[in-house]
Amino acid sequence: MALTPDQALLGRLAVHFKLVSAEQLNDAVRAFSEQENGKPFGEVMRDRGLLTGKQLEGLLAAQQQVLAKQKSAAPAPSGIDAIARGVSSPLAGGAELRRILTKGFELKASDVHIHAGAPIQVRLNGKLVPLEGQPNGKIDTEKILLEALTPEQQKQFHDNLDLDLAYPIPGVGRFRASIYRQQRGVDGVFRPIPTHPPTLEQLGMPANLARLTSYHQGLVLVTGPAGCGKSSTLAALVNLINENRPDHILTVEDPIEYVHTSKRAVINQRQVVTQTATFASALRAALREDPDVIVIGELRDLETISLAITAAETGHLVMATLHTNNTIRTINRILDVFPPKQQPQIRAMVSESLRAIVSQWLVATADGKRRVPALEILFVKPAISNLIRDQKTFQIRSILQTGRSEGMCLLDDSLLDLVKSGTITKEAARRICDDPKRFA
Repeated sequence: MALTPDQALLGRLAVHFKLVSAEQLNDAVRAFSEQENGKPFGEVMRDRGLLTGKQLEGLLAAQQQVLAKQKSAAPAPSGIDAIARGVSSPLAGGAELRRILTKGFELKASDVHIHAGAPIQVRLNGKLVPLEGQPNGKIDTEKILLEALTPEQQKQFHDNLDLDLAYPIPGVGRFRASIYRQQRGVDGVFRPIPTHPPTLEQLGMPANLARLTSYHQGLVLVTGPAGCGKSSTLAALVNLINENRPDHILTVEDPIEYVHTSKRAVINQRQVVTQTATFASALRAALREDPDVIVIGELRDLETISLAITAAETGHLVMATLHTNNTIRTINRILDVFPPKQQPQIRAMVSESLRAIVSQWLVATADGKRRVPALEILFVKPAISNLIRDQKTFQIRSILQTGRSEGMCLLDDSLLDLVKSGTITKEAARRICDDPKRFA
């Protein structure tokens, strides 16, 4: 069920008067489209706790004023004029950007690139290609990108010269966006986020990864280079917990990507900058908010990593992503971020709290039509804990080689399986493997 123009206006008014954020509005639009009982859009926002009854009454009155203005030449009250023209909300401005992103979404592109001085391009199966039907010459990227932002986002961009945000297009989907200034002008990269969290099967991941959702305490990490699907894998795991455990799940993200609705669990999502100052401040507060599961969009710095380890040690299941290429480098990265005098203590804490690491890459198939995951999987057992504590992480590789019966796997072994099955080429495997001789 799509919004009518009048209902879309009500949503823009809610954003204009700062009663809801753009992300909350997009969630409400999705809930409205999925409902079966035909409630009015305003009531859907109220029932989701976004508006009080009085706020809804005020919005409906403002909506009627705007509609009356559109039918006559009478001036609207202060502030309503802008809404009638559709310039105060990211859902109203940015028509050209929405057209571009909608096209990319329809093509199932993993990213949409809008660069100053270059044609618009999309990433399909790992390769950048020009977006068909777009001008090949220069376009005004600054106008296209900045007119789609709210005034607050525009100010943040001008102050910092870059901006990370979630950009929703009702009826299409959400996009994780990065807008930044470079020497030729303003660029933007947008990554489509499907409306619903994926399943492990849809991602091509092994079924045994579901066991990661059975832990009730400890640290589970999903790692890999940028663009390898870490966020999707984490979302699939969170969705499994949401469906099967009566827990409180708290996520901290920058920005919020997949939007989860509470199922068997209660799930709350906080976005850095708009709903909490930093990852660290959200994690400190989380320990007072009775979560069972804490999900961290990215472990970026010493303070965030330290708080994540502490939360894992104090009885919470902590799930997070990290930009590292394999399991051993992941462990070393976490340890090395701490000063030398803290190393013995941190090694002991990590050895006791770490439960599993999934390191993944996306590799183009031999026919070039899609990408498939190549995985390194580590399930921590006492022998591995001892190696972490004794500064012998380099020996973990031998355990990965012999741990297939326990669900573990080396990246090179995963790549070799894909080569033997004809799914990927030896050349593709050699580009990311640790031991190229195995693929000679």
